[in-house]
Amino acid sequence: MAAEHVVIDLDEQGHEPAERSDITHGNVANRRSVLLQLVAAFVVGAVLGGIGVGELRDSRAQRERSAVVSLVALPESGYSGGSTSRGSVLLNGQLTLINTGPAPITVRSVQAERPGVQVRGMSQSRHVRPGGTGQIRVDLQLECATAFDLEPLSVRFSVETEDNRLREVRYPVALVGSAWQEDALQLCEPRLDS
Repeated sequence: MAAEHVVIDLDEQGHEPAERSDITHGNVANRRSVLLQLVAAFVVGAVLGGIGVGELRDSRAQRERSAVVSLVALPESGYSGGSTSRGSVLLNGQLTLINTGPAPITVRSVQAERPGVQVRGMSQSRHVRPGGTGQIRVDLQLECATAFDLEPLSVRFSVETEDNRLREVRYPVALVGSAWQEDALQLCEPRLDS
């Protein structure tokens, strides 16, 4: 058998075997399919990432709102008795609390002290919704001569926020002209016996 020489003419085009032409078209189709899948995966990832970032931002904003404590405290009479001893008055009173913050709070304790004034909460915790009010009963010890200074009394509150954390906040309470001053002055005035 004589060996045949196969000569390939490089000037001629389009004379590829049928099998090879199908493989080339299949590779191009596969590349397009892979490219489309990659683009689709990128678009889906970008959309999901955007949603995730938005959710994270909303969650962070909600946590920040939950941590904000803003309240107003007003002295109210709630007078249920008192006593006088050596120029000092012991009273039962109450504080009206107004929650001006964006989330509900639970006031756990109340305390204030300065020369001539002591205030201690004596009731259970008080839950106050946003924009709502609540009352807390307090024991007051007031010195008749020095308690009613023009300087407001800095009252300290232990408050549990919506995120279950305890925070300490202070609010200045004016004693001059308050119901507490009126109740105390009734006991501070010397009684005249006839």
